[in-house]
Amino acid sequence: METSEKKKLHSNLSKKFQKVSTTPASFAFFVAIHDFVSFIEVNSALAKGLSDRIKINKELDIGSKYGYLRKIYQGLEDINTKSTADLGHDRYMALQDLNRIQNKQLSDNNSFWKKRELSRKLAGMVYERLKVHLS
Repeated sequence: METSEKKKLHSNLSKKFQKVSTTPASFAFFVAIHDFVSFIEVNSALAKGLSDRIKINKELDIGSKYGYLRKIYQGLEDINTKSTADLGHDRYMALQDLNRIQNKQLSDNNSFWKKRELSRKLAGMVYERLKVHLS
């Protein structure tokens, strides 16, 4: 990948992360995480940077941290898709929790709401790994 491509990719990733880090705790915060993860998923160069085949990623357990953010991403995808298919328990619970947040039914019984600051921290860790990967 050329240097100019890396710079552009880093700049766009930085914008997505800034939105995650500055958005107050609300449904919009989870949408910002969705957009951040979506950007990573669309760009294969970024997704490769989170591979468990990279030793430091394995040591820092980046895969499971990113996996948690992907649950938020998938939950928002499921909200926007009306389907009668069986989603499985985990996806259904994520969908329900995110629906409650969207409807402003906020409580610490909601796992995503309870761990919102952890989500922000995990996004920061993933961002830092990708920043190093792009440099």
